[in-house]
Amino acid sequence: MSNLPKYFNRDISWLSFNYRVLEEAADNSLPLYERLKFLAIYTSNLDEFYKVRVSEYKYNISPDDSTDVMPGRASVRVLHEINSIVDKQLKDFNKIFYSEILAGLYNEGLKLYQNERPSQPEHQSFIRDYFYQEVIPYLQPVLISKGTRFFLRDNRLYLAVKLYRKKKSSDPEKLRKRRPRYALVMLPDKDISRFIRLPDLEGMYHYIFLDDLVRFNLQELFPGYDIDSSYSIKLLRDADLGIRDEFSGDLVEKIRKNIGRRKVGDPTIFLYDGTMPPKFLNVLKEVFGLFKDDLMAAERYLSFDDFFDFPNPFAPRLQLNRPAPVHPYDLEKYGSMFAAVKKRERLLHYPYQSFDYVLKFLNEASQDPKVEEIKVTQYRVASNSAVVNSLISAARNGKRVTVFVEVKARFDEQNNLNTAQLMEDAGVRIIYSLPGLKVHAKMALVIRRAGGVRKRSYAYLSTGNFNEKTARLYADYGYFTCKDEYIYDLENLFNYFEDQSVTPDFNKILVTQFNLKKEIVKFIDREIEIAKSGGEGYILLKMNGIQTKSLINKLYEASEAGVKIDLIVRGICCVVPQQPFSKNIRIIRIVDSYLEHARLWVFGNNGDPFIYMTSADWMNRNINRRIEIAFPLESEKVICDVLDVLNLQLRDNVKASYITKDLSNKRIKAGDRKVRSQWATFKMLVDREPDNVALNKATKHYFSDKVYS
Repeated sequence: MSNLPKYFNRDISWLSFNYRVLEEAADNSLPLYERLKFLAIYTSNLDEFYKVRVSEYKYNISPDDSTDVMPGRASVRVLHEINSIVDKQLKDFNKIFYSEILAGLYNEGLKLYQNERPSQPEHQSFIRDYFYQEVIPYLQPVLISKGTRFFLRDNRLYLAVKLYRKKKSSDPEKLRKRRPRYALVMLPDKDISRFIRLPDLEGMYHYIFLDDLVRFNLQELFPGYDIDSSYSIKLLRDADLGIRDEFSGDLVEKIRKNIGRRKVGDPTIFLYDGTMPPKFLNVLKEVFGLFKDDLMAAERYLSFDDFFDFPNPFAPRLQLNRPAPVHPYDLEKYGSMFAAVKKRERLLHYPYQSFDYVLKFLNEASQDPKVEEIKVTQYRVASNSAVVNSLISAARNGKRVTVFVEVKARFDEQNNLNTAQLMEDAGVRIIYSLPGLKVHAKMALVIRRAGGVRKRSYAYLSTGNFNEKTARLYADYGYFTCKDEYIYDLENLFNYFEDQSVTPDFNKILVTQFNLKKEIVKFIDREIEIAKSGGEGYILLKMNGIQTKSLINKLYEASEAGVKIDLIVRGICCVVPQQPFSKNIRIIRIVDSYLEHARLWVFGNNGDPFIYMTSADWMNRNINRRIEIAFPLESEKVICDVLDVLNLQLRDNVKASYITKDLSNKRIKAGDRKVRSQWATFKMLVDREPDNVALNKATKHYFSDKVYS
């Protein structure tokens, strides 16, 4: 009898995902700078995890998933398990960085100085000159002492310095009895690169950390002191905005006022150079008001997400140079997106296919004299967004433009408020967040009329955000349709955003808070009945996370009834496989160059499958506290295109792993033929394009010497 729980803890499961990211950094078949990027992703993910999830455990704020804590485990035990797992992962992290990647860069001709002062006179003089000319204006050294409190800024890198007041006496005994003093130097984080290029010598590129450049010049900052030692430190703070009541008062004004609270939130984790002596650490612990559980020993160099911007003097060598997105000929031949969508529904798969068609769709809507209204949801948009510019253009052209702006999108609140104000100033009508709910659905509605007569209208639905920048990095789907049933449903949903007293009616789409969960259960029950009747019950779910217990229980019920279930889950997965209740469930995780972000549900229907595309994961937050939509794919071509990609992902034996009963990532062994699903998808879409499309020639050439399936 297995002692494993029926559900994985969501946060322990997330750590399993982040370790899979770290495994990509260990893959020596990848270019060195691609491996370095995965180390930066791992660190960035981990910082956000501590700021958001760990803070909820630490400060006895019941996490939104507190019921997911394994039976018999208190939150404090989960927190200890988290720290233990992270400590082990960081040991692997350091091995990959120091022993593999930095060694590899050195062999290529690049040296990054670490924990050593450059000995060459050219480098020494450069470091001193650069410090005085570029760095010192941004530094404000501060002396600290026991008995006083000092506020550390969130996610900023500091040097903690131990020093002694200079004495004229040379008596060793008097020098030994000097009382130590302590100081802090906050390093600049935006004005100066973290990595300073030194003069090239002997055919080698040389770089030094900004931390070390400052460290080697500390005597210049404290001329009346002798420098004893210095260590890097960083504090992460609770990222919760602290809004407990969303139903009274002005929610947007509360969010605007509380954004600054993130910078002064309670400490979540204090990272420090693990070589720091205990006495020094105790001084900092007292000065910063920290507890033992706040502390985590780390390496000499913190804030590793800065390596996203580590310079590559070898470029384009040693980095992954991604192919350009495909421009489908079937869309290029139409001068109008409206004309193309009127012919049939259109499906785009980003980043393999170009996001430009979304911008073209919105720009056409802004110019078409028959378009009277445009309605869009905004969750996360790019800074200086082309999407926002299209909507502003539409408003200035006399269209009625309504944008629902979700200002509770964590870490994007300020950007969303800024873009909302920009649009409002241009005449766009803004609807802000609904109390108690986040609107996570991604949709645009274009309503056309002429002479008071309703004309054909158009809709765009997506699994990802209206963000042209992330569309180059996230694997998502965008769907265009002009079917009246979809238009009707979306109008009703937008009407609900404006007036929650009206209960909307939906014919095609599924919407959380109304019909989505109920319909999912029906779909699963149908597969159960098919299996029990001797048919082929089958379910394939592709999402970023699965957590909701009631839906997991339905999957267990289906598994026990003989339904074969494939789950492609990138991140959190609370489903426990390889158990009697889950013997027919297979869980695959794919981590590769693009972030798998699309959500799809396939129900086999005894050989006649039907598919829903959706913005929703099966996390508690998605099912219970967000407005999400799911919509059926009905075009035979669209369905075939989606199934082709899903079949490649189920066959992936290069970047796919099985999630096992102990939450490990078991890599799938490659057979006689390797299948790397992301590149195979790219190649498949390129191969389907005519050779004479000039826009796709570079992409075709990229795959001319590569075989991925």
